[in-house]
Amino acid sequence: MNTEQPARLDWFKSSYSSGEGGACVEVAAEATVVRVRDSKERSGPQLAFARSAWAGFVTDLGRDRI
Repeated sequence: MNTEQPARLDWFKSSYSSGEGGACVEVAAEATVVRVRDSKERSGPQLAFARSAWAGFVTDLGRDRI
């Protein structure tokens, strides 16, 4: 497992996140992976997902659930 982190990533929050803190995550896309971190712990651990796995996750979020 490669635990090296790139020197500079452009992190962003969802437009649904409020400016009041709370349970938010930030996302940064690289060429082959999408990284996710806790917005309150920016220097803490990160999760890394293959771009195809992240795309499937986001697609499923947009589907209506019964």
